[in-house]
Amino acid sequence: MTVLPDDGLSLAAEFPDATHEQWQRLVEGVLRKSGKEVSGEAAEDALSTKLEDGLTTRPLYTAPATAEDTGLDGSAGFPGFAPFVRGGRPEGNAAAGWDVRQRLLGTDPVRVNEAVLGDLENGVTSLWLTVGSGGLPVDALPRALDGVYLDLAPVCLDAGAEYADAARALLRLYGERGVAPEAARASLGADPLGHEARTGEALDLADAAALAARASAGWPGVRALTVDALPYHEAGGSAGEELGLSLATGVAYLRALAEAGLSTEAALGQLEFRYAATADQFLTIAKLRAARRLWARVAEACGAPEAGAQRQHAVTSPVMMSRRDPWVNMLRTTIACMAAGVGGAEAVTVLPFDHELGLPDAFARRIARNTSTILLEESHLARVIDPAGGSYYVERLTDELAHAAWEFFQSLEKAGGLAAALRSGLVADRLAATWAERSKKLAKRREPITGVSEFPLLSEKPLVREPAPPRPTGGLPRVRRDEAYEALRARSDAHLAATGARPRIFLAALGPAAAHTARATFTSNLFQAGGIEPVHDPVSVDPRTAAAAYAASGADGMAVLCSSDALYEEQAEAVAAALRAAGATTVFLAGRPGTAEASVDEYVFAGCDAVAVLSSVLDRMGVQA
Repeated sequence: MTVLPDDGLSLAAEFPDATHEQWQRLVEGVLRKSGKEVSGEAAEDALSTKLEDGLTTRPLYTAPATAEDTGLDGSAGFPGFAPFVRGGRPEGNAAAGWDVRQRLLGTDPVRVNEAVLGDLENGVTSLWLTVGSGGLPVDALPRALDGVYLDLAPVCLDAGAEYADAARALLRLYGERGVAPEAARASLGADPLGHEARTGEALDLADAAALAARASAGWPGVRALTVDALPYHEAGGSAGEELGLSLATGVAYLRALAEAGLSTEAALGQLEFRYAATADQFLTIAKLRAARRLWARVAEACGAPEAGAQRQHAVTSPVMMSRRDPWVNMLRTTIACMAAGVGGAEAVTVLPFDHELGLPDAFARRIARNTSTILLEESHLARVIDPAGGSYYVERLTDELAHAAWEFFQSLEKAGGLAAALRSGLVADRLAATWAERSKKLAKRREPITGVSEFPLLSEKPLVREPAPPRPTGGLPRVRRDEAYEALRARSDAHLAATGARPRIFLAALGPAAAHTARATFTSNLFQAGGIEPVHDPVSVDPRTAAAAYAASGADGMAVLCSSDALYEEQAEAVAAALRAAGATTVFLAGRPGTAEASVDEYVFAGCDAVAVLSSVLDRMGVQA
């Protein structure tokens, strides 16, 4: 029997060091088997992914030759010390976890109060209230917070143009409830530029600065201003654009606070930043880390480097939420919440899975708050500060994202600052261009939406919720990933209501299952994404049986051939002719364009513009837009 050496667990000691070039050669071999003849850097490029902001994700990250620009040389520092990449507080979230901040919508103070008390009794640690237009009346704030221990539960206000009235009401309520100013913890939510981005209505920054001066002078645990980046995220902005716009907002507020007489340190202490957390976990982690690094640079330029710790409130992205198959949103928000916590956000809001359908019900709010509870109490995500720190990928992505955001921020400053950029249309045009590019990926299903563009369930029963209060409009648009597919599904739903059946397309599967399953599954998913029901023979068809199978399917003039290239060569022409004889006006082929070109009319394939194809098919089926 071989006796293993007691070498201190040097598991790789006897293995020769592999090189990057050797790994690339192995990749070349794998790609060659799939028909791609590439070598060296090109092989690695073939596995790389283009991101927004001009960034690229490589398939492998290793220790760089020089680490100065990646944080791997120790420049990321330590939590609580500039540049705060690894966290704004020395203890991070390790002591008590992140603040579980629940958002509460609604106009009835009694119902809001019931939700508030239920949330606080079951794991929520702070409240985010919509007040004023589209939310609670300002004078109803005391009733909505009845029974709340305001010295224990921080309150975050979102009051739009009525932020001054809402802030005064909350501060007055603290006095009436006997909460000492030093014991109060709140975010008053003044965000004039965010309001302008949402509504197009310009507000005077001087009023917000005066509120900040009051908070700074007498309420040490209260922050008056919120730098909300969600309006830009919801308008289709990239992560880098979201960061750049938040910097421009923060700098504009610092200038206004300085004019109001606040010191740089006091002004920095009056801001809280709000960012979107998406299901792209690494990008979210890097975004929050980059945000802290960028704001530390601003603080350094203002002469207060040690006061530049950015306080962050992360909110699971509304853009990523789907209205169809909304249960999948629970998975999306879980990943986003995890990324926000790992990324070091001090407060995290998980939007309920039915957020886009109306007012969330009690079950949805329960799942939202329990998401954080599980990640904190069972997964122990907060035990280690910045657990992603030191990852070659995360450090590189943090650095590259910070540089992209800083470049955009500088362009905003050159344009005269954020207010001028908003009013000139610069911001709207930039975000619209970014969203247009992303929309192409969504339309081609290069960015899949599970339950919507991939594996949709046409038979699902829609969830119905009480309508939510209207959201502010008039400024930047609000986009959603599912919007193009939602419009197609709405057409199908209306057709179903009018005729009793969904539009149908016949899938002509040729040959054995091994030959047609992959393309039949692809095709079925594609057409269901547009609300079109795929119908196919239980086994498969051939030139003799195709006509009868099509006639029995109830299809609306359309059919798709699904099989292997070899069987297309043998059967496509005869099957297509049989389908046309049975009434099919258009015959598609699932496969590469040019295959059996003389036999078919159109093609569906990976990377085709699914939205354009589906819209065209619905038009030709007579389904009203």
